[in-house]
Amino acid sequence: MPSSTGYLTVAIVTAAGLLFGLWWILVRSGDEAPWLPAGLAASVVLLVALSAREVVMRRAWTRYLLENGISQQKTSSRPRESGRTQKRGFSGSVHSAALRTIQKQSTAADGPGSTPEAHLDVAQMCHDYLTRTDEAIRSGSFGSEKGIAIRAGQERVRALHRHHLMTWARGQSRALLHEAQQRARTFDKIETATRAMDCIDSAHRIYPDEAELNESKLAIGEFISSVKVAHWVELAERSAFKGHYRRAIDRYRDALFYLSQGTVKDEVRVAGTEKIEGEIEKLKTRLRSNNERHQLAADSTGPTGDE
Repeated sequence: MPSSTGYLTVAIVTAAGLLFGLWWILVRSGDEAPWLPAGLAASVVLLVALSAREVVMRRAWTRYLLENGISQQKTSSRPRESGRTQKRGFSGSVHSAALRTIQKQSTAADGPGSTPEAHLDVAQMCHDYLTRTDEAIRSGSFGSEKGIAIRAGQERVRALHRHHLMTWARGQSRALLHEAQQRARTFDKIETATRAMDCIDSAHRIYPDEAELNESKLAIGEFISSVKVAHWVELAERSAFKGHYRRAIDRYRDALFYLSQGTVKDEVRVAGTEKIEGEIEKLKTRLRSNNERHQLAADSTGPTGDE
């Protein structure tokens, strides 16, 4: 985690520098109220810095959970335990209390108005429960009846883990994909859609046979490919409009490359390829016509004529 104190210090110093810098410039320009625009600009910079940190840290924490919290045991949150504590760490009452807590959080996460993060939290709780009970079972400190009860609890928690992890991946990826569709810049669209793909991949590593995850990956991959193809087609159309036919042809070929490399349905790929290749042939015809006109003009002016 980056230092909050250091970040805030840099943000405040930057805002203060901007404040006095603008104030000095406005004083020299003869502004009657230099403090007002300078203070407003400094406040905006400080607010943007704080908001940016909040967004970045939230994304970093979610990525940390994806990479470490789900696939590995969360050891940093548990103190060192002696062998005696481990043996009694999952007594009957503790076992029942853990199950009730997970069930309560699961019901709340399935309620109306819940966020994908709530499902991710429940999935993390299920993962921690399964890890601790596996350790308790391997220690062999339980009788047969208690072991049966713990295994029955594990089956219930595994089902909840699958449900909530899938729900989180579905909801979070849809939200990110919707956000990507609203973005204006191509880079932002691809970056946000890639984050949606990361959500699906994190769940797919645990449940590789889940058909819904495979379908979601294909859908997001098609969106990313379509964004790249549309970007290069737009650039090619701009170049063709300006009369830069060679550049337009090259950009259409870049669009063909991304169309062939991306996860696009066969019928869409075939239709898109035919359309782009048709545009390339039109541009080649225009380019030949321009070259022929230029050649005729050069021949008509003679070797000493102006070009």
